[in-house]
Amino acid sequence: MLRRRGTLFVVSAPSGAGKTTLCRELRQRLPGLAYSVSFTTRTPRAGELNGRDFHFVSEAEFRRLRDRGAFAEWAAVHGNLYATSAEALEAALADGRDVLLDIDTQGAEQLRKRYAEAVLVFVVAPSIAELEQRLRERRSDADSEIARRLGRARDEIALWRQYQYLIMNRDLKEAVEQLEAIVLAERARTTRLMLQMPDLEVPN
Repeated sequence: MLRRRGTLFVVSAPSGAGKTTLCRELRQRLPGLAYSVSFTTRTPRAGELNGRDFHFVSEAEFRRLRDRGAFAEWAAVHGNLYATSAEALEAALADGRDVLLDIDTQGAEQLRKRYAEAVLVFVVAPSIAELEQRLRERRSDADSEIARRLGRARDEIALWRQYQYLIMNRDLKEAVEQLEAIVLAERARTTRLMLQMPDLEVPN
């Protein structure tokens, strides 16, 4: 039996829509789902750990890694740099592990071109007003930064049609269930299972 190649699940959303929380909850429901920890040049927030939440690196180190082709995708977001390790991602997929990525729309576009079979999910808040409220409840950004994030959010929301799935995050439990349903349904696609069961015969 041939080894099934893993499936890449890419989740994008405007800042404050809740994608990171959704991805964390999904990983608790589906412990076999690999999670790619991104590289970033931003400063850690309270409670974040290096290697668990992000690989925190200097801008010089980030650019060195980028220039040697270490990233499957990278993007500048809100004044900071973010990226996904190409080696870690490819190793997990080749080993048959499904991988979850929590990245912005720029990175998703790069991965769409690199991995045509990737499953892309876009998460939105019920309204811009709700998005603003969530950003303010973080108490981690100045008013000017919140305004910048909301401006970018409008541009990102306009791209939702480029994704196969859309989740309206009104209620966390419901949104997590929808995301879990997407992963389980994609795992059951015949095109993905053909490698696992190449000799399957349908009864007459």
